Amino acid sequence: GSPVYVKHSIVHNEVVCEAMRKKGAVFVEEISDIPRGAVAVFSAHGVSPAVRAEAEARQLQVVDATCPLVTKVHVYVKQKAEQGYHIILIGHKNHVEVIGTQGEAPGAVTVVESVEDVEQLSFSDSQKLFYATQTTLSLDDCGAIRQALIEKYPKIETIPSGSI
Repeated sequence: GSPVYVKHSIVHNEVVCEAMRKKGAVFVEEISDIPRGAVAVFSAHGVSPAVRAEAEARQLQVVDATCPLVTKVHVYVKQKAEQGYHIILIGHKNHVEVIGTQGEAPGAVTVVESVEDVEQLSFSDSQKLFYATQTTLSLDDCGAIRQALIEKYPKIETIPSGSI
């Protein structure tokens, strides 16, 4: 049959990706690299609304393999931005998941990668703040950054404990 196009590595597991390649999957970074009307799989990392719109415009048959935890973060980020919050996203600026999450609230998300990044933030006391983390980061990876955020902005909110 026709090839299936996968946006980005479906998961960070080369064995899985190679097995898919052998079955005819074609991995691409850009939706524009997928022929109009083809089958497109969104990776576990999720995509922004702009990517979804581009896929629709290209009449792609989309299979959404976005991780439910990533989807939950996207929902919170979008909701909080609509409520006037500025979102601080703990993660790696160029990571595909972070790019997708930023796309949920363009202009309302600041990515921090370190405690030093937190120290550079200068939000007023009146600015409502909400933070989320890249789902693939361990608590060890982001613990010090979370602590720095909470110390600097004691009123900052986050996703309720136990819901991710």
